[in-house]
Amino acid sequence: MARPRRRELLGRIASFLAILAAIWLLPTLALAPVIVGGAWTLALVALLATPLPIYMLIRLRNSDWYPGKWFRLLVLRPFWYVQLCVLLLPIGALLGGAAGLLVGTVGAGARLGIILILLVFAAAALWGYLDSRRLRLVVTDAIFPDLPEELDGLRIVQLSDLHVGPHSSPSFMRKAARLACEAAPDMIAVTGDLVDDFDRDVEVYARYFADLAAPLGVWIVPGNHDVYANWPRMRERLTSLPQAVLVNEWVTLERGGTSFALTGTGDPAGNPWGPDTAAPRLDDSVDGIPGDMFTIALAHNPSLWPGLVKRGVHLTLSGHTHWGQFAVPGLRWSLAGVFLEHAMGAYREGRSMLYVSPGTNYWGVPFRLGAPPEVGVVILRRGEL
Repeated sequence: MARPRRRELLGRIASFLAILAAIWLLPTLALAPVIVGGAWTLALVALLATPLPIYMLIRLRNSDWYPGKWFRLLVLRPFWYVQLCVLLLPIGALLGGAAGLLVGTVGAGARLGIILILLVFAAAALWGYLDSRRLRLVVTDAIFPDLPEELDGLRIVQLSDLHVGPHSSPSFMRKAARLACEAAPDMIAVTGDLVDDFDRDVEVYARYFADLAAPLGVWIVPGNHDVYANWPRMRERLTSLPQAVLVNEWVTLERGGTSFALTGTGDPAGNPWGPDTAAPRLDDSVDGIPGDMFTIALAHNPSLWPGLVKRGVHLTLSGHTHWGQFAVPGLRWSLAGVFLEHAMGAYREGRSMLYVSPGTNYWGVPFRLGAPPEVGVVILRRGEL
């Protein structure tokens, strides 16, 4: 077994290096004639920019090392900015080279294109940072013709994709907690990606959100980053908080004398064979719910919604996509929609509704364009569609 796995790993490394070489090909052709050392210097820059840092991070990630605030701000954040920039360099070289071809200066045109793309990237990074700080309280009505009258007006505050870590802005996190409380929720749903990849980040999450409270409770489901953070250890840390975790199980809640079901799923990133699996088991998540009971599901990844629809779930609250952190809401387009069928906002199928939050925070770099962060308030309404 070891040899096939080694071959698979080597194949992935070879594919990664081939993709990296392809990305750097056009910038190298454009810049080599005007840089000391030419292509060799650019090859060294490419090595230092991506594969070497990734290798070091993997080695550190597999240890018990816990990165603090300044490492994340001064090392990890610049690393992600560099990766985004590297992806744009060949676009600048290609467009600039094509324009230069018209006047017979392909190389000069490609170099000018690279300079212009770097300026655009810097402007977009600044704009994206400002947008990522524009936290809003967004209210969404979830209308159901057969909603029990006693559930009409039930308010669910949704926090999603908090990605909390020691580098998180204290003022931003406190504002998110304050908005959640001021929304007067009947229930609070934290729909995954609580932390920024490390189980000890739960300590920082608790610093800002441990005091959240609502009459019907505060409920948590895992997201993919919670899985990456070592979900068993993270779940153990969460037990110290006055908040409940739902993974492939459901509970009965009551409002105005009427009962409804709340279920939580695992996440597709989870290992289905692990000792404390966070992988989704949709049958388990609804097994035993009476067919006539109104059911709300918390599922971090919206790709689980079609399966929940088939199992009779009325309302599903998801996150995960961040709306790609780059969206045009007026056109209902987001970068995440390139990869996912259900990527932003509300969707309906029959008697079922899905709401995909853009997230309360960001991941990687503080960058959002057209997809500002939100604390969501989903209000159940009885009425005609």
